[in-house]
Parts: sequence; C-alpha cells; structure tokens
Amino acid sequence: MTLADLSFFLFTIFNGLRVVSYLPQIVRVARDRHGASAISYATWMLWTGANATTGLYAHINLNDPALAAINWLNAICCALVIALTAYKRHRARLPVEGPLGRQESTALMVDNVC
Repeated sequence: MTLADLSFFLFTIFNGLRVVSYLPQIVRVARDRHGASAISYATWMLWTGANATTGLYAHINLNDPALAAINWLNAICCALVIALTAYKRHRARLPVEGPLGRQESTALMVDNVC
C-alpha cells in the first residue's frame, strides 16, 4: 500500500464517519421541544459554506467528483441541521392557549415552567 492509497483510505473512512456523525445531531434537533436553543446558526452556516465551497473547488479546480460529492453531502447535512433548527424555533414561538385561556408563546411557557 502506497502513501497515496493510505491517505485515500483514511480520507474515505473519516469522511464516511463524518457524514454518519451528523445523524445524532439531526435527531437531537428533531426531538428538541425548546426551539433547539443550543444550536449556533453562525457555526452551522460556516460549516455549510466551507463544505459547499470545498465541493465546488474540488469539482471545478481539481476535477475530483468524489471529493466534490463528499463535501456537498456534508454541506447538505449541515443545511439540514440549520433548516430543522429554524423550524423548531419557529414552532417554539407559535402561540398556544395558556392555562387561563389566553394566547401565549410556547417559548414563554417553557421559560415559565423552568
């Protein structure tokens, strides 16, 4: 096995694991009932942009479809976390009927309970 073969093997293994590692975060955001407040839009947008532009660079400058595809897949996973977070935060702000029959946001109800 050459050094090039080893680096390709390690790249493949770790990037495969990276894609799989998004799943627990996606599941946690999907199950979150408090607006996914621990998720940083800035961080996930930076990761999305970094992955997408690396994919674009690999496609255009390196003519490497495998490298481009893995980075675009990573960008899609990051974008999914952002989209789920936005949905959860939107849902947390929707008005619901409070205990006294008046409209309250779910975010306020969560704060009042804690």
